[in-house]
Amino acid sequence: MKVVLFCGGYGMRMRGSTDDVLTKPMHLVGPRPIIWHVMRYYAHFGHTEFILCLGYGADQIKDYFLHYEETASNDFVLRDGKVQLLDTDIADWTITFVNTGLNSPIGERLRRVRPHLEGDEVFLANYADVLTNLPLDAMIDEFKGTDCAAALLAVPPQSSFHVVQFDEQHRVRDLEQVGVMSIWENGGYFVLTQAVFDHLPVNGDLVGDVFEALLAQGRLLAYPYSGYWKPADTFKERAELDHAWDTYDAPWALWNGSDPGKPASHPRTS
Repeated sequence: MKVVLFCGGYGMRMRGSTDDVLTKPMHLVGPRPIIWHVMRYYAHFGHTEFILCLGYGADQIKDYFLHYEETASNDFVLRDGKVQLLDTDIADWTITFVNTGLNSPIGERLRRVRPHLEGDEVFLANYADVLTNLPLDAMIDEFKGTDCAAALLAVPPQSSFHVVQFDEQHRVRDLEQVGVMSIWENGGYFVLTQAVFDHLPVNGDLVGDVFEALLAQGRLLAYPYSGYWKPADTFKERAELDHAWDTYDAPWALWNGSDPGKPASHPRTS
């Protein structure tokens, strides 16, 4: 099953004080960028055909894979000046790089890669900036058992803020942490069919146009998951992911046999 990755955004919330910044999927978690971790996750489930929807930072992503260094995350033997890899990351991957516009919304990026999805009735899509140990096969199987045209991962909100309820005199009646409320948010992992293109206008939005239309038809499925799910929208969140990798606690690294509390096999390399 092909995997469409939306990786052309500016990553404004991750910007520092300089204008020379990485596109968000290229920020490092351990020795590899976030997009690599997302791709390794899909490859773990046997999905190794990737379509990258490029925009801002396209050259960074192209250069990274064109000059990919297997030794950064794999054991190897150096003998007589030659490298013998003991394992490989991406040897069986197929990656299609598509320029989908500098300022295109997500829906337009998807529309522009449609020719590369011909013959694929069902395909996967992802924002390329969130890590999880979601049981992907279970999500796909549940989706295939319905007549829905699209499915999205639904996760509990990650915010640590509190919702404040007060009366007409502004006296607080209740404080409740957002993360424990019975609400769910879009987790950024999707199972889609060709039917989504029927509702996707030029410069359209995947959620605002496609999902709203499918919602009205009762053809949008949610897959609720309360396990590990971690975004990388801010420097703080990326630092937390980096720390998890460095301390051998990377639940998303299923390719290492990882689960919460089980070490990842590849710590940071220098």
